[in-house]
Amino acid sequence: MNHDFDPDVFLHRLAQTSPAPFGIAIERAEGSWLFSPDGTRYLDLISGIAVSNIGHRHPKVVKAIKDQVDKHLHVMAYGEYIQAPSNRLAEKLASLLPPSLNCSYFVNSGTEANEAALKLAKRLTGRTKMVSCRKSYHGSTHGSLSVSGNEIKKNAFRPLLPDVHFMHYGSAEDLTLIDNETACVIMETIQGDAGVRIPSSAYLRAVRQRCDETGALLILDEIQCGMGRTGKLFAFEHFGIVPDLLTIAKAFGGGLPIGALISSEKNLHAFTVDPMLGHITTFGGNPVCCASALATLEVLSETDLLNNVEAKGQLIQSLIQHPDIREIRRIGMMFAVDFDSSERVNHIVEFAKKKGVICYWFLSHPNSFRIAPPLTISEVDIRYGCAVIREAIDQTRT
Repeated sequence: MNHDFDPDVFLHRLAQTSPAPFGIAIERAEGSWLFSPDGTRYLDLISGIAVSNIGHRHPKVVKAIKDQVDKHLHVMAYGEYIQAPSNRLAEKLASLLPPSLNCSYFVNSGTEANEAALKLAKRLTGRTKMVSCRKSYHGSTHGSLSVSGNEIKKNAFRPLLPDVHFMHYGSAEDLTLIDNETACVIMETIQGDAGVRIPSSAYLRAVRQRCDETGALLILDEIQCGMGRTGKLFAFEHFGIVPDLLTIAKAFGGGLPIGALISSEKNLHAFTVDPMLGHITTFGGNPVCCASALATLEVLSETDLLNNVEAKGQLIQSLIQHPDIREIRRIGMMFAVDFDSSERVNHIVEFAKKKGVICYWFLSHPNSFRIAPPLTISEVDIRYGCAVIREAIDQTRT
């Protein structure tokens, strides 16, 4: 018997993350579409949670992966051998970022990038106090969970890191929490899991200024909002500030697992001495993942893809307008659509799934559903997906 798509194997031989997984079977993917073994197709309006920003199996990414597989896979732990994929990727990132963000440490995921950032901030400042934001999400490992702002997700795993303090995102008054004992402020440039919360430029400039005044390091987490999702390659470019440390992942790899902590060469040198191997990873900088990430960056930075993000975002927003929607929060092609109850959101998401369109929930804001389609999505597919969402809203009216 072929168990490839057996739901019992999925449910009982794979550890589950929730009592109610989405549960559709996927055999292949192409562009903005996912396909089940029985031929059912689904329009992916969430990009695998902000991963497939340039679409599924982009031909440039597929070619880069195949070319690298023909050369070599893993050959050594991070930082020991000179390899073309990681060299080229680091050089490309440095060319796209401000001069103070000229050095990359490649890791395996977003949460690992944030773990490394927290460690580096403590190492550079000699301080232990960390300031984060309420309703934030930075990952599920102990350190990243410690600076995430969802208490429901955290309580079962305490004790977590000490000396972590939380401010309200967007509150200038709370910036007094940042003081001369603060090692770092870690925040999402755009809060994702909280339901796409977009700060003002004045607020982010005030955070930057407060960090400068106190000697705290500013870590911007762009794991979800980076890589063109907002219409700019990096979301902080909208706000006229530059972080001390930047973390990226998700869409960075074009579908393969890779993250990065990016800072100055001087800052990252602190992981090299006192102690040596201050941060280490076996699979970080995997050559195939680096090749995929480089191809992704080339697509994002060397084509006109980003020039169309705002227009597509505006089109989606205009097409899903409905009197039952309480609010739409959007930047680029990153949406939260609010309703008056989580039950209504659940019904909308489930109805859309049955109609072959995938939208999804937020962990920390259940009264909203998310839309974050591939930036490559066509106008035809946008109109189709939005029509299904409108139908879902109509069909779930009480």
